[in-house]
Amino acid sequence: MTPQQIKMVQESFAKVAPIADQAAVLFYDRLFEIAPDVKPMFRGDMADQRRMLMATLGVVVTGLTRLETVLPAASKLAKRHVNYGVTAEHYPIVGSALLWTLEKGLGDAWTSDVAEAWSAAYGTLSGYMISEANSGAQAAE
Repeated sequence: MTPQQIKMVQESFAKVAPIADQAAVLFYDRLFEIAPDVKPMFRGDMADQRRMLMATLGVVVTGLTRLETVLPAASKLAKRHVNYGVTAEHYPIVGSALLWTLEKGLGDAWTSDVAEAWSAAYGTLSGYMISEANSGAQAAE
């Protein structure tokens, strides 16, 4: 990711933050629409899940300028998600739902450059998390 892409992600997330509750509802509605098979993975209170999603996104977005500060938590999250049944194939689906949600939330502020910046950010983080999840699975064997 370039510094300009990081800035775009951070500035665009700041525009979504005031509608965090709505954005999280949009995200999960979209996720369950495009991947209904993942819905059983979510057994807890969805209000709590939505809050955790937006809080996690906030931490990650803030930490993009110092990615090394975010990676340890991302590694733990990836390994925890394996226990819920998450596989590498789920990450692109989640990414699609996230980008769709951001597009809806940002409206006219969702430009091709912003989309590219978010795709780069998600690609970087999801690639790392997939690697970490796989390393955890290999260590368990």
